[in-house]
Amino acid sequence: MPVALAACLMLLPVTAPADTVPGSQAEITMSFAPVVKAATPAVVNIYATVVVQRRETPFAGDPFFEQFFQDFGRVTPRVQNSLGSGVIVSPEGIVVSNYHVVGQATEIRVELSDRREYRAHVLLADEQADLAVLQLEGAADLPSLLLRNSDDLEVGDLVLAIGNPFGVGQTVSSGIVSGLGRSSLAVGGGRSYFVQTDAAINPGNSGGALVDMKGQLVGINTAIVTKGGGSNGIGFAIPANLVRNFIDQAKAGETRFKRPWAGVTGQAMDSAMAEALGLPRPEGVVLSALHADSPFKAAGLEVGDIILSVDGEATDTPQGVMFRLAALGVGREITVDYLHRGEARQARVALVAPPDSPPREAVTLGESSVLQGLEVARINPAVLDELELSDSPTDGVIVMDAEGLAARTGLRPGDVLRTINGEAVKVPGDVVRLTAPGPRRWGIEVQRGGQQLLLRFRI
Repeated sequence: MPVALAACLMLLPVTAPADTVPGSQAEITMSFAPVVKAATPAVVNIYATVVVQRRETPFAGDPFFEQFFQDFGRVTPRVQNSLGSGVIVSPEGIVVSNYHVVGQATEIRVELSDRREYRAHVLLADEQADLAVLQLEGAADLPSLLLRNSDDLEVGDLVLAIGNPFGVGQTVSSGIVSGLGRSSLAVGGGRSYFVQTDAAINPGNSGGALVDMKGQLVGINTAIVTKGGGSNGIGFAIPANLVRNFIDQAKAGETRFKRPWAGVTGQAMDSAMAEALGLPRPEGVVLSALHADSPFKAAGLEVGDIILSVDGEATDTPQGVMFRLAALGVGREITVDYLHRGEARQARVALVAPPDSPPREAVTLGESSVLQGLEVARINPAVLDELELSDSPTDGVIVMDAEGLAARTGLRPGDVLRTINGEAVKVPGDVVRLTAPGPRRWGIEVQRGGQQLLLRFRI
């Protein structure tokens, strides 16, 4: 560097950074206290009682004999207590929690942060979403949280997890949003879609609040990844947008959560598929099958098309598509952006309930049948939705309920009947005809999930 230039540089004035003065006590102490004070009154402790039927058998726990003697022994009722958290979302005492906390409860007691207690009953619960909406009995003018648009969350946003971990009392932990759209967990029957956080979440936090720095609800804490039972910094919350639809349906008097039906099967795009299709990068969900009555098919989409976004929100997984539809709700019309043979297109898709077609032709077998107490129906989208099944065949005969003799044979709701004594079962009428008294030995082929089973018994 020339000497003259170096001298000039040395003589340049150095500008000192402007001093900044904290504008509030919170800025001085870097405290979350204002947010905590605003949010914690709306987070409650939940004590639930469940009565379960336990069969007392000397083979319980035996790795070999237990599977053959499941119906052996005396059935006795047992009382189980569960502990969790919940969030008040309405001054009239509407509370949101997890299904696994209160979904099967026979008695629910809710304690507020000021130690007031209320009894509660379930308005709406859904095991797949792991959400439940409660009504506190006799409650009014309670503190409540506003729900934030969870689609606006970004990785790195500060959040607080509030709940009752291990029953020690209301506790607050801080962290950030460490991931969005997590869908690889074995939760929710393949429909999981979570906000991930490193804020400490432990047993008892389930159903509690994940809030932002404005004290708004961004999610309901529901699951953790752990080897020892405690927090390892990987926790998951159900996004507030899905929670909002649950609350709306509960307030409307629904007793069963209504999901829009897509009638599509798809898979996430990977780099190999993107290269084969001539795409610059993997994105979207490739449609591999469409039901004849699918609203996506009615809107013009075809097998091989790639869904890029649902109602303006990008999606890269089938679970993401299902989440978007569930959060939006039945009865709306949405915009879907997709690629058709490399060409960008847009379609308007109506969100509809699962159709009850073909007719289910449901029958319940009476005393004249060897499978007395068995209720069967033809498979259709409405039937699969009622049984909360997403991976069953699209045709055939399915078990809706099994009681009495039918239950003793080992049949369960959701089983798909294939053959009875070697004869094919195609419609419910075949079951009535093939189970008339006659043979002493019986063999029933069923499909249960992804397994083929043969149930044998004697009359």
